[in-house]
Amino acid sequence: MAGFEGTKWADFQARYMLRDQSFSMVSMADKVPAVSRSIHYGLCLAFEGIRYFVSPSGHGGLQIRFLNLHKNLQRFRRSITYNLGSAQQDMVPTETELEAMILRYFRSPEMAVFMREMADTRGQGYLRPFTVDEAQSIGVTFPDAPSIRMVTCKYDRYMGEPFSGVTVPHLVRAVAANGTGCLKLGINYPLSVKAVDEARKVLPEATSALFLDDRLDRPLMERLVTEWDSSCCLIALTDGTVVKIPDSPLILPSVTIDGICSILRQNGIAVDERNIAYGELVRRGQSDGIAAICSVGTAGILNRAQRLVMVDEDNLPCAEYRARTDHPVYLALGQARQTYWDIYQEKAPLPAGQKLEAFSV
Repeated sequence: MAGFEGTKWADFQARYMLRDQSFSMVSMADKVPAVSRSIHYGLCLAFEGIRYFVSPSGHGGLQIRFLNLHKNLQRFRRSITYNLGSAQQDMVPTETELEAMILRYFRSPEMAVFMREMADTRGQGYLRPFTVDEAQSIGVTFPDAPSIRMVTCKYDRYMGEPFSGVTVPHLVRAVAANGTGCLKLGINYPLSVKAVDEARKVLPEATSALFLDDRLDRPLMERLVTEWDSSCCLIALTDGTVVKIPDSPLILPSVTIDGICSILRQNGIAVDERNIAYGELVRRGQSDGIAAICSVGTAGILNRAQRLVMVDEDNLPCAEYRARTDHPVYLALGQARQTYWDIYQEKAPLPAGQKLEAFSV
């Protein structure tokens, strides 16, 4: 979708071997073997995106803060579990072990300069833990040497607004029967890139594609809206209600959406968790009943689309949404995005049901 501005990567990454539980710090330039199942077949490629903030502590040290870290770790564990065989499940780290691994990475002496710069610049922190197979083999089997690697960067700004999108009903991001749509797996994302390319055939400036469910056997208008190509979706109606699509095998359980919805409820905005059929989206687009359609994810938090082109069975435009930039709920969504980041910096109160954790580093 959008890009980043002011990105700077740390010079070191962490490597944790699942089989022998060994931890090491290695150069950012360290390579995964070219002869690896992870490279050749996309096996054992699970990942997670975790936002954080670093600030000086009262004792001359540093403090790192996470919002709802436990939910990121739960999601990462589910993805790792999927990529390993039944006989390998005892290698999956617990949430406690994953948390300790992350803190060990940030507390490593090799990371001291980067962490101090994070605190001095008050930049947005992004942690990317991911799994690979370190073994030199190209067999189509479960990984021989699965590992977790962690890299991190800071960035100044995520350039997400304004953006335009197109529904792409003839492509399916994930299949519910396989249980992969609710996980962050590498196998899900090639279709995301392909879908954006397809969207540009309808709207050349499109940077996002909106997926429907996997029920290609149903009439188009009965199918359900699921996600954007690489992020989750919130739909704000002109009656002031925000529709959150329920979790399902096709929906990634978004940690960020959970926080955003808590902020909206705290601010008196009604959040309706329900499915929305494509036919309803089209009708509301035709009658100007949509105030905002949002892309929600770790890096950009929340970005509001300026335009969404909806297509019919022949892939021809049949309806269009354009942002109601003066609508109160459109403005409230922008404020919720700022509040979400302010919580990390302890500039805003923590909404009910959310958990902010601080650790010394």
